[in-house]
Amino acid sequence: MKPRLALHWRVLIGFAIGAVAGILAHWIGVEHPLIAGLVDYIATPIGQIFMRLLLMLVIPLLFSALVLGIVELGDLRSLGRVGWKTLAYTVVVSAVAVVIGLVLVNVLQPGVGMSEDVRATLLEGAADRAKALTAQVAPASGMALLIQIVPDNVFRAAANSDMLGIMFFALMFGVALVLTRTPGTERVKEFVQGLYDLSMTLIDLVIRLAPYAVACLLFTLTAKLGWDVLSLLGKYVAVVLLGLALHQFVVYSITVKWLGGMSPLHFFRAVEEAMITAFSTASSSATLPISLKVAEHNLKLPPRISRFVLTVGATANQNGTALFEGVTVLFLAQFFGVELSLAQQVLVLGVCVLGGVGTAGVPAGSIPVIMMILGMVGIPLEGIGLILGVNHFLDMCRTTLNVTGDLAAAVVVSRHEDDDAIPSLEPAT
Repeated sequence: MKPRLALHWRVLIGFAIGAVAGILAHWIGVEHPLIAGLVDYIATPIGQIFMRLLLMLVIPLLFSALVLGIVELGDLRSLGRVGWKTLAYTVVVSAVAVVIGLVLVNVLQPGVGMSEDVRATLLEGAADRAKALTAQVAPASGMALLIQIVPDNVFRAAANSDMLGIMFFALMFGVALVLTRTPGTERVKEFVQGLYDLSMTLIDLVIRLAPYAVACLLFTLTAKLGWDVLSLLGKYVAVVLLGLALHQFVVYSITVKWLGGMSPLHFFRAVEEAMITAFSTASSSATLPISLKVAEHNLKLPPRISRFVLTVGATANQNGTALFEGVTVLFLAQFFGVELSLAQQVLVLGVCVLGGVGTAGVPAGSIPVIMMILGMVGIPLEGIGLILGVNHFLDMCRTTLNVTGDLAAAVVVSRHEDDDAIPSLEPAT
C-alpha cells in the first residue's frame, strides 16, 4: 500500500489549494453568486466547525498540562536551590522571549497594510462569530485583571470560558497535588495524566482535519483580500524567524556566558545534534533522549541535575513557543485591525508565559493555546487558517529554540551545583 503523505505536507497542499482558489475567486468577484455560495455555505461552516473542535479541547488540555507541569517540578518543599533556579530561569527567560516578540511586532507591524474598506469587509460578522465561539472578555484595567484571575466558581469559569480563572485554578491544583502525598492524590495524578493523554489523542484527531480546514479558511480570506493576505503572511513569518534568531543567538549566548560560565561557541557546537533532531522532529519530547545524551557527554553536566532540568524543560520551558504565541496574537490583532491596549498586551505576555508551561511538547501543541488567547482579547479566530498554513515550518524552528533553551537552562542551573544537589524525581514511598 502506498504510504500517505505526512500531515504537514497535506496541510501545505490545502494551504496552496485554498490560496489559489481564493485568488481566483477574488478575481471573479466575491459578490458572484457561485463564489458567495462557496464562502457562505461550504468554506465558512467547515472552518468554523474546525475552530470549535479546537476550542472544545482547550480547557481539558490546558488544565491537565498546567497541573502536570507543576507536578513534574517535584516536591516544592525539598527541591532546594536547583528546583527554584529552574523555575525562576524558566519564567524569566520565557518572559524575555515574549517581550522580544511583542516589541518586534509593534515596531515592524507585519499585520498592517490593508485598506480600511478591505478590513471592514473582512471583519463583517467576524465579531459575532468570535463571540459565539468564546465568551471570554478581556479585563478593562490592571485591577480588573488581578481580580479576574481568581475565580469564585471554577465550574462557572469553565462554562464562561474564563481562561484566566481556569489557569489560576490549575496552578493551585498542581501545587496542592505536589504538597499532598496520599494514595488518593496519587490516583488524582493518574486521572489528570489520563485526561492529558485523552486530550492529546483528540487534538491529534482534530488536527488531521487541518488540510481541509486550512483550505476553506484560506479560501475565504484570499477571496476577500487577494494577494494582500499572502504578502502580510510573508512578513509575519519573517518577524517570527527574526525573533527566534535573536533569542537563540543573543539571549542564550548571554545566559550561557554570564550565568552558566561557558563559552557560547562551545555550547552551540556541543548541542548541534540536539538542535538538528529538534528541527527534524518538531517535538521537544521526541528530542529529549538526544538532549540528555548531549548534556552528559558533550556539555559534561552533572547527570542528575541535567536529567531533572531537561525532563522538566521538555514540557515547561517552551521559550520558542511562548515567543511564537505572542507574535501570532499581535500579528492577527494588526491583521484584523483590533487595537490592543498596553494592559491587554501585558495580559498576552503573562498568558504566553503560562502557555509555555501548559503547551504540549509535540507538533501543533500550541494551536489550542493561541485559539484561547485570541478569544480572550477579542481577535476573530478565522485568522488561525493563515497560521496553520505555515505552522509546521515555524514549529520546527521554535522547537529548535525550545530544546536549545532547555540545554542552556541545564548549563545555568548546573553552575555551582554538584550531582547530589537535587533529590530523586521518584515519588516518596
